[in-house]
Amino acid sequence: MTYVSGYLLAVPTEKKDEYLALSRRAGPVFKKHGATRVVENWGADVPDGKVTSFPMATKAEEGETVVFSWMEWPSKEVADKGIKSAMEDPALAEDGDMPFDGMRMMWGGFEMIYDE
Repeated sequence: MTYVSGYLLAVPTEKKDEYLALSRRAGPVFKKHGATRVVENWGADVPDGKVTSFPMATKAEEGETVVFSWMEWPSKEVADKGIKSAMEDPALAEDGDMPFDGMRMMWGGFEMIYDE
């Protein structure tokens, strides 16, 4: 069954090109290690909430945009192994500084229960 690892973070809007460049380098690495699809989404209509919201969850600051992204995998087992090996891949180790605050990044794994 398809397994999805997703993440949510806030990126300084002025670093969109830098973030996209990182995504374009990282996507093929994750696919090399078993991901079947890598999707990056730049916030276009992400309103603030009163109780909860994407901006609140990421503690998005003025001048930041929320990014919502995921990777699809054939299974949780493939994802667990693939994420670990991708993070150890020298192609990702070369990236150095991330164009976002990783302390405000959240991620998790999800079993797909509906797909049409």
